[in-house]
Amino acid sequence: MSTSPKATRPNPTYLILIAALAAAVGLWLGNRYYAAESAPKLASALLYPQPRALPDFHLDQANGQPLTLADWRGHWNIVYFGYTACPDVCPTTLQTLKSAWNELGKRGLHDKIRIDFVSVDPERDTPDVLGKYVSFFSADFVAASGSDEELTKITRALGLVYTRTKNADGNIEVDHSGSAVIVDPQGQLIGIFRPPLAAADVVGDMTTLAGGGR
Repeated sequence: MSTSPKATRPNPTYLILIAALAAAVGLWLGNRYYAAESAPKLASALLYPQPRALPDFHLDQANGQPLTLADWRGHWNIVYFGYTACPDVCPTTLQTLKSAWNELGKRGLHDKIRIDFVSVDPERDTPDVLGKYVSFFSADFVAASGSDEELTKITRALGLVYTRTKNADGNIEVDHSGSAVIVDPQGQLIGIFRPPLAAADVVGDMTTLAGGGR
């Protein structure tokens, strides 16, 4: 009979904190050595030293249409990953993005920018549930989800992580990165907004990016 100690499962929240710290350090180093004259002056968004190519992926929008990398091309994108049962950070972030979206509309930028909410809890976030949740904040926002295989592929490429487990009571617990990523009109990852997001900063930074690019 084996007497080896029982393996312990890594704490999901701990893994997310480690991944977030690594991403933050990478961004800080990149921004420190990125030539100042070639980078736009932004209030909040952190830009990578170079745009990062993304793999193609296939998610499903709540309206029945596919969401692929091609859909991110041709405009600037703010993409946030969460889930509808999230008690705090998701609704707070979406409310901030709603406020930013309204102001961006006043500046005539709706045709240049898009906001996507992608659920990492596809089993509970059915198209109907997801569509109603996201439309509460804005009918203009894209709502999508997909298989864990596709979700993992794109979140890893974006430098984000998520975990979904069942606790002792059988309830589903979800942990996920709190940052919103910025994808440029070429479908490349260029930076992130770290939490907590501020609507004024999002508006100012996206106006700068959409107005002149980088």
